[in-house]
Parts: sequence; C-alpha cells; structure tokens
Amino acid sequence: MSSIIPLYFYHTNDLHSHLEQWPAAVSFMEKRRHFHEQKKESAFFLDIGDHADRAHPMTEATRGKGNVTLINQAGIHHATIGNNEGITLSKEELESLYDNAEFKVLLANLFNEKGERPRWATPFDVLETKEGIRVGLIGLTIPFYPFYSELGWDIRDPVEMLPALLEEVRAQSDVVVLLSHLGYPQDEEIARQFDIDVIIGAHTHHLLKTSVLLNNTLIAQCGKNSYYVGQIKLMIDRETKRVMKKEGAAVDVSKEDYHPQTKALLKQLNDEAAKVLNSPIVELPYHIPVSWTEPSLFADLLAEAIRDWCEADIAMLNSGLLLESLQPGSVTLKDLHRLCPHPINPCLIEVNGAVLKETIAAAFTNKMIHLPLKGLGFRGKILGRMAFSGMEVEVEEIEEELHVKDITVRGMPLDPDGIYKLGTADMFTFGPLYPGLSHSTSKKYFMPEMMRDVLADKLKKDFQ
Repeated sequence: MSSIIPLYFYHTNDLHSHLEQWPAAVSFMEKRRHFHEQKKESAFFLDIGDHADRAHPMTEATRGKGNVTLINQAGIHHATIGNNEGITLSKEELESLYDNAEFKVLLANLFNEKGERPRWATPFDVLETKEGIRVGLIGLTIPFYPFYSELGWDIRDPVEMLPALLEEVRAQSDVVVLLSHLGYPQDEEIARQFDIDVIIGAHTHHLLKTSVLLNNTLIAQCGKNSYYVGQIKLMIDRETKRVMKKEGAAVDVSKEDYHPQTKALLKQLNDEAAKVLNSPIVELPYHIPVSWTEPSLFADLLAEAIRDWCEADIAMLNSGLLLESLQPGSVTLKDLHRLCPHPINPCLIEVNGAVLKETIAAAFTNKMIHLPLKGLGFRGKILGRMAFSGMEVEVEEIEEELHVKDITVRGMPLDPDGIYKLGTADMFTFGPLYPGLSHSTSKKYFMPEMMRDVLADKLKKDFQ
C-alpha cells in the first residue's frame, strides 16, 4: 500500500444564474464523483458563491431558493456566499435562503446586529477522510460594508479575522482550504501573509486554467458562468499527514452532455418562476419608449421615480438601465424584470455643483453613451444617455460630439459651489465611471429595493 494518497476538490464559482450551463457542470462533477468512488478516493465538491443572480427570472422569483435546490441536487458538500447572495436579498430573505440546504454554508465574517453569526452559517468545518486525513475548510466573503450595514448585517474584515481562525483550524487539521469570495488580488495577498494549503477563489472571475502556486499556497479560480469546473489534486503522506504535492486546473466542461435530472429540475423551477412573475402590476394606456442614444420618455420616467424614491433635489440615470420600451396593456413583474434585470440599488449622494457639472459633461461624450459596460451590477448592453429629473440639461452637437451648453436646477443656474442631493444608481458610486460621484462623502444606499422595484412603485402611482 502506497504511503502517498490523493485528495481531490472540485469547485464552481460565479455561476451568476447562467443556468443553461449548470447541467453540463453537474454532469462533469457526477462523472468525477463516480470515478473517485470506484477508486475509493476522497473527493469534495464545493461552490464559492455568486451561484444566484437576480438577473435571472428563476432566481428573481424564488429569491435564490431555486439556486439552493440546484446546489443540493448537484451534490455540493460545502459552499460560501458571494455578494449576490449577501446584498441583493433582504435580510429576511437571506435568513431563510438556506432553510432547505443539504450542504454546509461556511461563512466566518458575517454577523447580525447582536454580533451573532446567522444560524445557517458556520465559520469553518473540519472533515476526516476515510484515510484519516483531517481537512479544515474556512469560508469568507467580500465585505461590502455600506450595503451589508443598510440591510442590518455586520460584515467584518476577513483578513483581520484570519489569524485567529487559522490558529483554531490548524490545530484540528492536516490540510487547510480557504473558500474565498474575496477576489484574486486579495487571494494573492492572503497567500503571501498566511500559511494556507489551498485558496479556492471567486468574485473577480479570473480563469486560472492552471492553478497558481504562490508562497506554497495553491490558488484556484475557474472564471464565471460554469463553463469551467475547478479540479484540485493534493498528494498527501499517509503517515506524516503532510501535503507532498499540490496541483489544480480549470476543466472546460462546456461540451459535456447535460445532466438529465438537472435539466428536468431546471425546467420545473423555471415553470414555477414564470407563474410567480406573471402577476400583473398595472394596465398601461400607452407606449412608453426608451432610447439609449436620444432623450426618451421611459428614461425620464425612471429618473423621476428615483428622485421621488430617494427624496432628492435632482436625479440622473443612464438610459441603458432599461433594455426595452414599455408596451401598452398589462405590465407584469416578468416584464419589469426582463427590461430592468440589474441588481442595482437606488442611492442618494450629496454632490458639489462643480463636480456635478463635470460629471454631466463626461456623461454626454460618445465614449460614455456607447460604453459596453460589464460589471458593477449592470446587465445591459451599453451605458446609454443620461436622463434627468429636477434639472434641465441643454446640449449642442459639435463635430459629432455632444457638448453641455447649460444646466439649470428648478429654473435656476447650477451653482458650482452649491451642494445638491442627487438620486442615482449605486454603480456610479463605486469609482471608475464617474470619480466625482464616487468621492462623495455622503452616500445612502436604499436596500434591498432595486431599480425595477422603484419603477413598479412609480407605475402604480401614475397609472392605477
């Protein structure tokens, strides 16, 4: 009998409810599970968060519980949460999300207002393989502080928590694995600072076709949407319990046959979701059009809705948030979800008039209007033209570029030294798009309502 034994981990991350690909990933994992069972080898199956994404109708209708059902059926042993599970659901919805989970949720850095971890979360788990190898698994998620705080959670710094966690887990384990929904740069930093055998990462959607060995820590991550499944192999000395070799890869599963039971379960979940989302909201008497490049009624309506919702002086929103025009007749939850699928929240910020002027000028450049934005919660095609409420923006076209001629707020010229309460989309407060807005020191996020919730409220007020 060889004294060196293999230990395997299979992992998914950042599916983002791209459910059409999930049956192929499950098919691959089931084949590997049977293979290791026949060889009497130990293998663990893990998900590293953002499996759920409310941009998908099934996730929207079930508030993520359908995703939990899919994870159960896939035979996943342990999972951690991503920001999509953590901050796109209300506190009550997250509290009940894992009621029927058949896997353990590992999450060390989330607490409620009493300083207790949620009942569905455990900071770590220590498993023993049939060969007597003790495997310690720790779960951590990215701390989006203001969002968790608005929802009534206390999210804590994962790196500050790690030393005590590792000391406790190391004492009980031969192998330590971190389930990290923190992003690849943070995983690298942790590998440099701490003694961890394997970091299985997520959040930044890095596709590491070959896992990276950094400071004797193996870092693995397999992109997004489950076109790849991660596979890690550790070679362990049975006598000393030491890891002798570690390697990992992201395996392309896009051509796998669909797992039939998963495919059937998906159809069932989608059918049930359709019934929920077909609830009518309002009867619309006329067509409300949207354009991503020209002024449009629908974009103006949403800007007005956000100004009212946030109780702001003014509002500005990009028309790309609306994927289609609104047709006359019965408008359902499904319609609003289809045309405004983004997990983006309203936000109220205080902004200086000079910064506002600079931001609006940038917003009217062709580059920003036609920007094919990915990330920041945006699920549209291009950023689109800005729409406003409570203010008038006059533009002129010079050499095929729009230039701002004049800005008035409720009939008065914009005061460069004035402070304005601006209702807008949370994605504009994150940094890269409009730095002037992101630098605002006064920000209030409205949680858990999303743009489509605000829109539904506005349509009811205007048309019921």
